[in-house]
Amino acid sequence: MRVITPSPDHVITTPNATMTGFASPGRGSAELSTWHAAIPAGTTGPEHSVSREQVWTVTAGALDVTCGGRTEKVAAGEAVVLPPDVVRHVHALADTEVYVAMRSDGLVSVPGTEGTRPLPWAV
Repeated sequence: MRVITPSPDHVITTPNATMTGFASPGRGSAELSTWHAAIPAGTTGPEHSVSREQVWTVTAGALDVTCGGRTEKVAAGEAVVLPPDVVRHVHALADTEVYVAMRSDGLVSVPGTEGTRPLPWAV
């Protein structure tokens, strides 16, 4: 068993959200990565895809999630399962908080750019 206590070293702020990493290989998890994201109202994240399935659980606010050309509203108390390797983006309809889980080896790619990269809050 391993207890992971968040610290300032586990927080990464991007132009779109602030992520706080919990479980990850760098913090003692062999298979999964989990994190919290705080997304300000009106923010639209970039189009991208992730090589692993993700489960987003919304605990406050609401998102419009577009994945594979389909858009769904996901509100507090709901979860959305995002499939791997499908282009997606999210738009925060209000100040929104989510918890995300995925396999720890997920990589991100952005349409129109070369290569992949890990999610820094998930490693």
